[in-house]
Amino acid sequence: MNAHLLATTTPTADLRGLQLAYTGSAPVLDQLDWQLLPGQVVGLLGRNGAGKTTLLETLLGLRTPQAGAVQLFGQPAGQLDDAGRARIGYVPQHSDLFEAFTSAQLLDYFRSFYPRWNTAKVEGLLSRWDIDRHRRISKLSGGQQQRLSIIRALAHDPDLLVLDEPVASLDPAGRRDFLRELVEQVLERGTTVVFSTHILSDLERVAFHMAFLRGGRIALQAPLDELLDEVRQLTGPTAEVQALLQRLGASTLKRTALAAGQERVLARLPAGAQLPAGTRAEVVTLEDLFMELT
Repeated sequence: MNAHLLATTTPTADLRGLQLAYTGSAPVLDQLDWQLLPGQVVGLLGRNGAGKTTLLETLLGLRTPQAGAVQLFGQPAGQLDDAGRARIGYVPQHSDLFEAFTSAQLLDYFRSFYPRWNTAKVEGLLSRWDIDRHRRISKLSGGQQQRLSIIRALAHDPDLLVLDEPVASLDPAGRRDFLRELVEQVLERGTTVVFSTHILSDLERVAFHMAFLRGGRIALQAPLDELLDEVRQLTGPTAEVQALLQRLGASTLKRTALAAGQERVLARLPAGAQLPAGTRAEVVTLEDLFMELT
């Protein structure tokens, strides 16, 4: 998807050696490296407390790491100019929407900051999502406030869209509508999207790459279809499993020792690999990968 964009030499975001810890706790980000390319849609997966929100805030320059550097569009994130900031859309986990404003007043306020505000898109989404332009935000339902936050993030056709649990308050119909808008945004403009959610089925619909956050680092990032095609849960006698992996030159993602000289290995196996007697390889799902890699 967007192959010509992925070939661009300047990454949308480039994170190098990020170190961040809170007082008295283990590092939340631990020498973390991560790169996002134009046109990528990346699902960020991690357990509760793994640091996903901290990572996304650091990516956007909203939180300063104790070491390391973040660049957005080739500029330091903490020194991003107005033109660079205008290329970013962000839906935080908990949105602050100025509840005394009406929906129209809020959007008019933000429109003044963005030179390429897409009025037709805003009006279309307000109508389609049945949001009263003249109702105070404090009177909107939680789902309507979430939709309004999404409209605000999409309205200026951003080049980088960062979504932290954006559909938590939406019903299934609302989630489907949002995901359709998200896919259209990417297909039409080649937007780079980072999407954090615990609803794995939503990620499977829109994310083309998966990034697994574990131990303060990106443990793995790869195209989802490639992972599902190649990764297998391999179980059998330790000697046989290790000999097979060595013979195939297979990439091991996780090893688990079992009783009586047996082990289970999550590995990327070549298609059509022949298994020795006593071993078996099972297909994995995104949920399996989440449980094993986070």
